[in-house]
Amino acid sequence: MPTYQYACNACSHEFEAFQDFSEASLTQCPVCDGEIRKVYSAVGVVFKGSGFYKTDSKSSSSATIAPSASKDSAPAKESTAPKESSSVKASPESGNTSAPKKD
Repeated sequence: MPTYQYACNACSHEFEAFQDFSEASLTQCPVCDGEIRKVYSAVGVVFKGSGFYKTDSKSSSSATIAPSASKDSAPAKESTAPKESSSVKASPESGNTSAPKKD
């Protein structure tokens, strides 16, 4: 059963009423017997599940999916990480002769 919000024009009393769709709207305030009006507000809607997105209605034949390459057939890519220079000299005070000291 839907919940409707009402507000009184005379005393500004606000209240909610549970009414069936077929029932007539309320016309009198329960506090002062003044004229009331329905209050309309935005409703939050959450779409869950499938069928709500543009991609859900596409058929599988119209979707273009690139074939994935297997590990064995793909050529190995070179690493893009910077390589350490072999000309870095270690200082005798640090005690480390294999890698430069980082701050």
